Amino acid sequence: MKTQTPTPILLQPHGNIPNNQHLPLLLYRQVFASHSTLEAQFKEAFKNNHWGGNWTNGVFSYHHYHSKSHEVLGIAAGSATLIFGGPGGKEVQVQAGDMVVLPAGTGHCRKSASPDFTVVGAYPKGQENYDICTEEDDPAEKRQNINRVPLPQEDPVSGKAGPLPQHWQQ
Repeated sequence: MKTQTPTPILLQPHGNIPNNQHLPLLLYRQVFASHSTLEAQFKEAFKNNHWGGNWTNGVFSYHHYHSKSHEVLGIAAGSATLIFGGPGGKEVQVQAGDMVVLPAGTGHCRKSASPDFTVVGAYPKGQENYDICTEEDDPAEKRQNINRVPLPQEDPVSGKAGPLPQHWQQ
């Protein structure tokens, strides 16, 4: 694992996508030095740093967010263009080895992806019962959930000494 300096991206509300007014999305580039076993490396790091509910799949092609949990997306294979913040939001190119930490309320969807695009996702300990919210949901109601989501104690790959606790202070 390499020393990480993620790029913070603070997103404003967009339509019925509330985003998070206090915590930035964190974009990490090339988290691991070796790409030969990225899926296993992400799963092990997430587990060791108390991010659970692991799944392996892709990213939905519709705009959605989680109001009851933060989420980490480790890009295990391929590449994609993801949109953060809702329709017309920030388009970000991700590739195998990258990682994105989404604070509760952050809209995200897949715009396009290579055929082998694979993501390992997880949630901070105690937040594995995530919900899936869309533009159809009332953002005022969901903001109440978002404001109650506790901060994770550890960065998903670097633990307590990692950059997430430093960027997500309240």
